[in-house]
Amino acid sequence: RYFLVGSNPAETKYRVLKIDRTEPKDLVIIDDKHVYTQQEVRELLGRLDLGNRTKIGQKGSSGLSRAVSAFGIVGFVRFLEGYYIVLITKRRKMADIGGHAIYKIEDTNMIYIPNDSVRVTHPDEARYLRIFQNVDLSSNFYFSYSYDLSHSLQYNLTVLRMPLETLKTETTQTRQESFDIFEDEGLSTQGGSGVFGICSKPYEKYVWNGKLLEAVKNIVHRDWLLYIIHGFCGQSKLLIYGRPIYVTLIARRSSKFAGTRFLKRGANCEGDVANEVETEQILYDASVMSFSAGSYSSYVQVRGSVPLYWSQDISTMMPKPPITLDQADPFAHVAALHFDQMFQRFGSPIIILNLVKEREKRKHERILSEELVAAVTYLNQFLPPEHAIIYIPWDMAKYTKSKLCNVLDRLNVIAESVVKKTGFFVNRPDSYCSILRPDEKWNELGGYVVSTGRLQTGVLRTNCVDCLDRTNTAQFMVGKCALAYQLYSLGLIDKPNLQFDTDAVRLFEELYEDHGDTLSLQYGGSQLVHRVKTYRKIAPWTQHSKDIMQTLSRYYSNAFSDADRQDSINLFLGVFKPTEGKPHLWELPTDFYLHHKNTLSLSQTKRRY
Repeated sequence: RYFLVGSNPAETKYRVLKIDRTEPKDLVIIDDKHVYTQQEVRELLGRLDLGNRTKIGQKGSSGLSRAVSAFGIVGFVRFLEGYYIVLITKRRKMADIGGHAIYKIEDTNMIYIPNDSVRVTHPDEARYLRIFQNVDLSSNFYFSYSYDLSHSLQYNLTVLRMPLETLKTETTQTRQESFDIFEDEGLSTQGGSGVFGICSKPYEKYVWNGKLLEAVKNIVHRDWLLYIIHGFCGQSKLLIYGRPIYVTLIARRSSKFAGTRFLKRGANCEGDVANEVETEQILYDASVMSFSAGSYSSYVQVRGSVPLYWSQDISTMMPKPPITLDQADPFAHVAALHFDQMFQRFGSPIIILNLVKEREKRKHERILSEELVAAVTYLNQFLPPEHAIIYIPWDMAKYTKSKLCNVLDRLNVIAESVVKKTGFFVNRPDSYCSILRPDEKWNELGGYVVSTGRLQTGVLRTNCVDCLDRTNTAQFMVGKCALAYQLYSLGLIDKPNLQFDTDAVRLFEELYEDHGDTLSLQYGGSQLVHRVKTYRKIAPWTQHSKDIMQTLSRYYSNAFSDADRQDSINLFLGVFKPTEGKPHLWELPTDFYLHHKNTLSLSQTKRRY
């Protein structure tokens, strides 16, 4: 057996998992649900150590030894033999939100569970293991023990502030079995205090180890379950009149229809789009860390591929392969499913900022614009006018080439109109100074005003073709506009307006550059080609040679390594499950049917010659 011993951070309370190693293919885990003290755990391990010795009194023949120390369980996975357990062995703290630490995975360890004596070998096991390990878990995977990274700050804080009467009628499970950290001090939260602990479920779309935890999530206590997101997390500190202000940028990459640039375009039959990333900027005053008493603000925006059935054929070996529409969708079915998901998560209005080219000598990007306009126009027939999808087309490439137009000035106008419509989240009511000295822009701000602050309603969805370079710059400008409102709401600036070349904007731009580079590497295989400085036209001349190198790097990655990366992602996310008698992952001509569930009825059998 393997014995997995877990503790709380203070090492005062422990839980124990028992993993059976005599089963060659099944996962047998026993969780006794008992909470042990440190002394009880020592006694338990001592008894196990004593009982497993071959000869009493001989320490050298002890049957109990420490195999590995870890910071959490990523999950359990099986290919064609037995199960492996994936453990986090190194971590690095990346950010702190209200005293909740966010960690980046630095290293992991995969341990094969069954004993060698019962192991059933398979010739293709090693190859599947190699493919699985091609997903580098030390590259931009994040987790937190106490903060739900799959949800926005607005979601996490509004659940905590729900009225008592609402909480009593909620069907959400309470954490009755969880550790009560105040119990030892005689300040237990259980009893007549009227405080309820809400355990919200993670948002599955942004959880990347959901399939790896599927085998155990109904067996073990929820404290063992550690949900991981993929994307980006960065934090910068500002000192404003001695007040420590933290700016945090979190990007959550969708695990649905996930993949690489040319192999994942458009949407699948369930409305999930390629390269879908939710970006949230969080601003808070670290003078008071408590969520209930502190000052917290956030703004969320989304990027994602155009929600149509479209693709690009990379076999032509062209830098820009032609865009083809793979399937006619006259009733905008896939777009309807996609926007329905967005309405459920963000509310109204949904604002689309489409940055693809409108005028071209040879029709290329414009194909997507025409289809997207048709889909939005069709869907708006069935929506009330006040909840209609707002469509903003803007040919960013055309304005970039123009010497008369400043791209960022135009983007700033768009950003102001967007933030005014959606508003932003802040967990405190308007400050007294904003009532005494009302600002015209502040009074026109949208969203939803409540007694405890403001809520963001609706979201901006930005896209170009790849959703990388142009999209990142547009998102930065919208984020910069929202940041001004956030700083103003906390009483840190006099007007909700921020200029370039200030410390706050410089730090924010660096965060967004890192954010853009990271997301671009994940999807496109290279860093950003065009940056904010490129569009400000202040980039140094050496930047042009770097841009050429990034373009070549992206082309090489797309042409030669994307297929292997796509196989790894499909295996890691459980999109493909190895099965005896069916074709192996590397034998499939395409992964289309894996991502389009309405084609799964077309079962494939392995040919035998």
